[in-house]
Amino acid sequence: MSLCALLLFCTLLAKAEKPVCRLRGIPEFPLLSKEGDVTIGGAFSIHSKIMQPQITFTERPKPISCSSVNLREFRFAQTMIFTIEEINRSGALLPNVTIGYRIYDNCGSTLSSMRAAMALMNGHGLISEESCTGQSAVHAIIGESESSSTIVLSRTTGPFKIPVISHSATCECLSSRKEFPSFFRTIASDYYQSRALAQLVKYFGWTWVGTVNSDSDYGNNGMSIFLEAAEEEGICVEYSEKFHRTEPDKLLKVVDVIREGTSKVIVAFLAHVEMNNLLEQLTLRNITGLQMIGVEAWITADSLITPTSFSVLGGSLGFAVGKANISGFNDFVIKQFWETSFQCQKNNISGDENLCSRHEDLIEWRYYNDDVPELRYSSNIYKAIYAVAHSLHSLLKCSTHAGCDKDLQTEPWKVVEALKTVNFTVKTQEQVWFDSTGAAAARYEVVNWQQGPDGTVYFKPVGYYDVSLPAGRRFVLSEDTIVWPGGSGQRPVSVCSESCPPGTRKAVQKGKPVCCYDCIPCGEGEISNETDSNNCELCPGQYWPNPGKDKCVLKAVEFLLFTEVMGIVLVFFSLFGVFLTVITAIVFMLKNDTPIVKANNSELSFLLLFSLSLCFLCSLTFIGRPSQWSCMLRHTAFGITFVLCISCVLGKTLVVLMAFRATLPSSNVMKWFGPLQQRLSVLGFTLIQVLICVLWLTISPPFPYKNMNLFKDKIILECDVGSAIGFWAILGYIGLLAALCFILAFLARKLPDNFNEAKFITFSMLIFCAVWITFIPAYVSSPGKFTVAVEIFAILASSFGLLFCIFAPKCYIILIRPELNTKKHLMGKMPSKSL
Repeated sequence: MSLCALLLFCTLLAKAEKPVCRLRGIPEFPLLSKEGDVTIGGAFSIHSKIMQPQITFTERPKPISCSSVNLREFRFAQTMIFTIEEINRSGALLPNVTIGYRIYDNCGSTLSSMRAAMALMNGHGLISEESCTGQSAVHAIIGESESSSTIVLSRTTGPFKIPVISHSATCECLSSRKEFPSFFRTIASDYYQSRALAQLVKYFGWTWVGTVNSDSDYGNNGMSIFLEAAEEEGICVEYSEKFHRTEPDKLLKVVDVIREGTSKVIVAFLAHVEMNNLLEQLTLRNITGLQMIGVEAWITADSLITPTSFSVLGGSLGFAVGKANISGFNDFVIKQFWETSFQCQKNNISGDENLCSRHEDLIEWRYYNDDVPELRYSSNIYKAIYAVAHSLHSLLKCSTHAGCDKDLQTEPWKVVEALKTVNFTVKTQEQVWFDSTGAAAARYEVVNWQQGPDGTVYFKPVGYYDVSLPAGRRFVLSEDTIVWPGGSGQRPVSVCSESCPPGTRKAVQKGKPVCCYDCIPCGEGEISNETDSNNCELCPGQYWPNPGKDKCVLKAVEFLLFTEVMGIVLVFFSLFGVFLTVITAIVFMLKNDTPIVKANNSELSFLLLFSLSLCFLCSLTFIGRPSQWSCMLRHTAFGITFVLCISCVLGKTLVVLMAFRATLPSSNVMKWFGPLQQRLSVLGFTLIQVLICVLWLTISPPFPYKNMNLFKDKIILECDVGSAIGFWAILGYIGLLAALCFILAFLARKLPDNFNEAKFITFSMLIFCAVWITFIPAYVSSPGKFTVAVEIFAILASSFGLLFCIFAPKCYIILIRPELNTKKHLMGKMPSKSL
């Protein structure tokens, strides 16, 4: 055969061969597996440390080796197998269909997570007789525990629409249905936990906290939500640090920041591995007495309980998933699992390695089950497996009698759609369903690290947080059962500044967070009736702060009282003036027939005494609580009585002038100013004042007024004059008559007579005018009730001036020097001693 023919034959033969899909590289084998009609994959960090092989680029790298068993993750794998076996034994779900499983150990590495994801999709066969576009090896994947690894897993499987159901990946970033359309979880998003942490911190009044988080998707997203919620709750963060498990230098820096910080509360949004690293360093440096606030990733981790860890984590508070309480699981982990699922046999692919020798570290835990009662996330795996089983049960159109239709194709994307509609209750009485983001409802226990009498550490439930409940009942705490750091029964205090008591307000310190402030007393007229008030409030108009400035009380109402010292003194002098006036009138009545009484126009004298007694009495109307009637009475009585008084004095002055003018030859003036004319003049002058008062009271009368402008801390109850024109018209008219009287008396002061009454009238008018001229500035400038006192003083002083100046000399002659009370003496016809 020619060379060309041989080449053509080989080409045709190659085209005639059936295409195959060959695996490149060494296949990744599951740690635990079982074949079934349908298969569920699992990815857990059963070992927490990974040792990278040395890469020489001259030979194929050796397989990755893992160490340090993570018992909690191992329990997750056992829970998955237990649940699958339980469903396989049950006739209610998938009656004639067997569920298989493939569980991979990713050793806490995102690199291993990627390898596990590829293995779960491809299977572990070296050659597939079908094309590479075939169906994945599993119908759903359970895992992973950490958010970062779960993100890698979900993004890898997402394009193939393989459902991934996580039992503990809580990162809010996984809620995006656009990025992760086939992701589900039987735990709530960190959105709820982060906000619940802020509420927990706020509940205990801790406004000054430090925060530490894992430098990962889980820690960064969760802490971001917490910081936002903390700001809304008024919580200040002293420092916010983060580190990754592979960054020991950053960890040491974080420890230094915690040691130098002043906050007594630390919110640790850390994954289990980072928390273990931080705990080691805090224990080495003996940093204790801090209140740790934890998250579900580590708050109930048994692996953190060491002989020295309680000195650091004792009294810690945090949110945890509820306990599993799966019946039959306790016996399974120590007996059935080791007999059926973890048999020591030769591996068919690599027969030179023995399964038992490779995993001796797992076998060491064969007879240990003390941690099983405290398992929490296992219930989430339990629910996740049942969710997949219910979805497959629906897709295969299973029934109790006819079984399932195995001929139906169960592609992963169909499982995704079926998972969106599942709604069932497991035997632990928990309802399982997924919301629009593929997450379960947020339900947490609040747990507290406590120590028993025998020294054992346990996680005490002290409350719960359930988003499905009404707003007022979502967050419940039993504070009496909480043990604080150091075994203290006293809640720790973590504030930047002590609380500002009522009566003060907060003033933020420059350049510091809002929780660092000074307490400033409220200003004049302001109060604050709450602790840590940001602002003081002004009291309403009629109120004033009490001495503590924490309550508005009614302002003291001030007016001149009869019972106070000044009121008593003024009443005394008023009544004393009436008494003297009455005594004077009595003396004049008894001596009515004597020359001195007759010579001084006894009718006007008695009318003057009557008006003076009214002047003294009208001052009493200015004392006491002002009312509508008392305000009108006091000013009108004052105006009319004083005009009556001055009119009488003016009449007496005119009588003196007319009497001396009548002694002139051919003068008949007295017939024009006889008793009738005197009465009419007094009446006329008084009626003018009455008319002014009537107009005043008609147009704008005085009224009681609460003056709140004069003093800030009290109300002056006074009489407002109403019309200022009316008030000053009354005073002006009195002043006009007084001035006229003074001028006439001054002109008549040198008329011949031993008892020229004009001299005394002049002096009395001088006193009267002096008193009322000084009254005007004193009245305007006197504050409060002293304004009324000034007015009363002016009334009394002017009244006493008239009484003493006009009637005292007469009473002196009548009572002390009766020998001068003769007509001859009065007419100047006999010598007399100077008075």
